[in-house]
Formats: sequence, C-alpha cells, structure tokens
Amino acid sequence: MDGRHGAGPATRPGGTGDAAATDPAPTVAALERASLTAVPAPLEAFDGPFVVRAFAGGTGRANATCSLDPAPDDALAARVARIESRYAARGLPARFRSTPLDPPGLADLLRARGYREDGPTLVMTGPLGGGAPDAPAAPRRDPAVSVLEGPDAPWLAVLGTAEHQVPARLEEKRRGAGMMLVPAAWLLLREAGEPAACAMLVADGELAGIFDLAVSPRFRRRGLAQRVLGAGAAWAAALGACRWWLQVAADNAPAVALYEALGLRERYRYRYFLRD
Repeated sequence: MDGRHGAGPATRPGGTGDAAATDPAPTVAALERASLTAVPAPLEAFDGPFVVRAFAGGTGRANATCSLDPAPDDALAARVARIESRYAARGLPARFRSTPLDPPGLADLLRARGYREDGPTLVMTGPLGGGAPDAPAAPRRDPAVSVLEGPDAPWLAVLGTAEHQVPARLEEKRRGAGMMLVPAAWLLLREAGEPAACAMLVADGELAGIFDLAVSPRFRRRGLAQRVLGAGAAWAAALGACRWWLQVAADNAPAVALYEALGLRERYRYRYFLRD
C-alpha cells in the first residue's frame, strides 16, 4: 500500500527536511527484509528479484509479490506473466506490492496489463519507545499488560474490532504465530478485567516491528495504545532492539499522528497493484 506517484514506486527514502541527510534510520532493503520476516507466508518462491508469496488471501503483505532489487530486469514482462500464472494455478488473484525496490518499468507494465493502484502505505521508523525516558511510549512494564506467546481468543477479539480485520486476515494471525522464526510477542492490555487493547511486536535484531495495534471502541481515547506500546518497547529492548518500525495506511490520519507523536517518521511508501 503506497502513494500514487507517476510511473515509478512512491518513495521518500530519507524522510523530509534537512534531517534526511543524517537520518540513521534503516535502509529500505533492511525494512523490506524485516517485513518479510515479520509477516510470514506458507507459500513463498523467488523469481529473479521478486519474492512471490501466498497465504489465506488476507493481508496483502503475505499475499503479494514484491521486488528486493531495483536493478533493470530485461526479463520483466515474461517474469510478471509467469508470476500471474503461479497465482492463477492456485485460484488466487495476482497482487504486486510496489516499493522503492521495484525494477524500472514495473508500474507502467502492470498498468498496461490492467492493474490498478490501491492501498498507499507509509513505512515509519524511530527510536524505540520515543527515545526519551518520559516519552509517551517509553519502555516500561505495565502490570495490566500480558505478554502472550501467541494470539489467544481475547487478543483476537480486540483485534477484530479494528478496521479491515476480515476473517481471512484473522485466520492468518492464528496460523502465522506458529511460523515465526524470530521472537514475537502478543500484548493484551486489560481494563477492569476486560480485554481493551492489543498489539503484536516482532524483535528482529535492532528492529522492533509494531503490528496489529488495536483498542476496543469503548476504551478508546484513554491512552491505552501508548501503554501497550510502552510495554512492547520494554519487551523488545530486553532483546536488544533499539528502533521500532511499522506500516500504516497513508489515509489513516489519527494513526499517523499518534506514531509521529511517538517519534516515528516516514521512511518510504509502498502501494499495491491489483487486477479485478
């Protein structure tokens, strides 16, 4: 999910302003590898620079093809046709996730083949916990937050209140937990004994990925998102992480504002190409 930019993939690889020149944020390639690690897919194959992935048809990241090398590809058209046939053989629609690592001409080729753009998404990163002891989501243990080894029924119930959590996505959450090869934690915050907020964090070296942050409607606007992230930051920091990152829909202004308040900044964007 990315911005709508001309013929190539949307990208702001250094963020905005003069800070871009000294931005210590991870590279696009490092964040793309972290995304592949954090969002597993049971079906995965390489075709040249592309990673072809399929799961249950839920989240785009586990059900789309993306490139890991922006070098020119003389076999691009044949490769795209072959990837389409792989999805068709399994009764799945072809879907491409377009990032700054696309080979030249991919977007134009997909448009010519009848694809449309969808789902612009920001990839944001920043110091773990906001970088200051008094930051809103600074690492701190919270007795109201349970750190689970997998998504249980209450955790899934909270996540199910969030937008776009269709059954296929929730099924991928259940099955994906057993496919993780790096440390992951499913955090559940209770208020007065009731499941109120949840998040999933993935610790991959110095990077901590934030996923599935959700607050049940009746508990919103109480600072619970910051609390669950603070507990997640403590968990990730104990495993050596020092920066966190996430992916958020570009049109989700409240979420973007929250993450910016926590010290995260846009690193780049991606988008999907879909064909009806």
